[in-house]
Amino acid sequence: MTSYVDFSDRIRAASTAGTSLRLRGGGTKDWYGQALDGELLDTRANSGVISYEPTELVITARCGTPLAEIETLLAQHHQMLAFEPPRFGPESTIGGVVATALSGPRRASAGAVRDFVLGAVLMDGRGEVLRFGGQVMKNVAGYDVSRLLAGSLGTLGLILEVSLKVLPLPLREASLRFEMSEIDALARLNEWAGQPLPISASCWHRGVLTLRLSGADAAVEAAQRRLGGQPLAEADAANFWAALRDQTHAYFSGGSVWRMSVPSHASAIILRGEQLIEWGGSQRWLKVDDADAESIRRTVAASGGHASLFRGGDKSVGVFHPLAPAVAKIHERLKQSFDPAGIFNPGRMYANQSR
Repeated sequence: MTSYVDFSDRIRAASTAGTSLRLRGGGTKDWYGQALDGELLDTRANSGVISYEPTELVITARCGTPLAEIETLLAQHHQMLAFEPPRFGPESTIGGVVATALSGPRRASAGAVRDFVLGAVLMDGRGEVLRFGGQVMKNVAGYDVSRLLAGSLGTLGLILEVSLKVLPLPLREASLRFEMSEIDALARLNEWAGQPLPISASCWHRGVLTLRLSGADAAVEAAQRRLGGQPLAEADAANFWAALRDQTHAYFSGGSVWRMSVPSHASAIILRGEQLIEWGGSQRWLKVDDADAESIRRTVAASGGHASLFRGGDKSVGVFHPLAPAVAKIHERLKQSFDPAGIFNPGRMYANQSR
């Protein structure tokens, strides 16, 4: 394990020289966000589970710990990271999971990455170690800083350690398929969302709606009888949800892929290209060969949401939806507070992000 002193010396030197640092674990999500910039600071040497209390449903690990190692340990105790972070390969680290805040199919029912972050240890741009939260949620200067780190893409500092809430694995899971149009699928998903059904994941694509049910035996069986549909074989269901989670599903190959975040009750979004709908209708993917970013964002905004260029395409249009001026000011102040010299992953979130 690399000493935190080594990281501190490197960061202090970079701040003094004004040298940009590119914080990276396994590099499995290098494609995500704007352009990469800076000298590589590899976090993988800072690895290992610090503490794990299965009865308390809490795990604390260093940032370079492989996600696969953590999931293997949790599975031995019939527990999981309920937000189902995409793995994108065996090199994925828990620091990258938090920094990107990407969630899988279970996100709509279980919550997002930030909902499971209990605490974090951060090294800021001065090389100082800061501790936030713990095993109990805690606000610092008006912000829950440990949660702010989720999705920050390493722009606020080096996440040294993170504590996460974990949950028990479901006692039983079953998947069902229904042939229906996009309009019908959205209507049914919203109808079912208001009912006591153990739906843990959903996906509509090419006229087929797939549901996953998770919970106690009796609850899953009752939901199956009530909903009907065509049951999937256990192995087929596992492969389907894994492909969706890790985005090895054929849909995600080729073309530009946009992620559209909208209210689940929003009607069908009419745009050129192929769509795939998750999270009960609140996450909608758009794959298109030649995208008009302004048109996409305007259309999605009219539905009450925002759109990000997730994979491929021309990043000069801005990967993430432009921030409102007031929110942009908050981002700038947070960046200045934690990274005054602007050395951490400059421009990774927004191309015009100030150093």
